[in-house]
Amino acid sequence: MHIAIAGNIGCGKTTLTRMLAKRYGWTPKFESVDFNPYLQDFYRDMKRWSFNLQIYFLNTRFKDVVEISKSTDYIVQDRTIYEDACIFAPNIHAMGNMSDRDFQTYQDLFALMMSLVRKPDLMIYLRSSIPHLISKIQKRGREYEQSMQIDYLKGLNDRYEKWITNYDGELLVIDADTIDFENNPQNFQSITDQIDARIFGLFPFTDQKG
Repeated sequence: MHIAIAGNIGCGKTTLTRMLAKRYGWTPKFESVDFNPYLQDFYRDMKRWSFNLQIYFLNTRFKDVVEISKSTDYIVQDRTIYEDACIFAPNIHAMGNMSDRDFQTYQDLFALMMSLVRKPDLMIYLRSSIPHLISKIQKRGREYEQSMQIDYLKGLNDRYEKWITNYDGELLVIDADTIDFENNPQNFQSITDQIDARIFGLFPFTDQKG
C-alpha cells in the first residue's frame, strides 16, 4: 500500500509523514534534503543548477517508487515523483532557469518512468497559502531556504492547484492553514478518520494489513 503526501515547500509534509508512520506503524520514506548534493547550489544559482537538481530528484524518486512497488508494507511517502515533473521542473522552466532543450529531455525521461509505475493508492495534498508557507519556512530555519523568492513559491503554489485539480487518482485534500495536525490531536484525528474511511472502509482500524 502506497500513501503519498504532496504539497508545497514548508506545508508540513515531513511532519505528517512522521505522525502517520507512528500512528499506523507504516514505513516512512522521507525526502532527502540534508544529503542532497545540489540543493544549496541550486538556491544560490538556479539557472546553473536547475537541470542537475531536477534529474537528481527524478532519479531518487523513481528509485523510491520502484522500491515501493516491490514492497508488501504500508509505506507513507514524503513528496512524490509527480511533483518534481508536474510542478517544480515546469516552474523552473517557466522562470527561464531551465532551457527548452533540457526541459524536453527531462519530460521525455519522466514519461518513460511513468510508463513503468502506477499511482499511489492514496494521495494526500496539503493545501497552504503563501503567508503560511513563509512562516513555516522561516520557523524551521534552513539557511539555504531563507533566500527563496516569493514569486518562486507562488509559481509553485499555482501549479500545485492546477495539478491537483486534474489529478485522477484517490485523493484527500487537507487545508494546512486551518488544520494544525501537529499540535492539535483532534485535528490530527480528523485526518486519520478520513484516511481510515478511504483505505479501510467503514470498519474501525485494527491492523494495518487487516
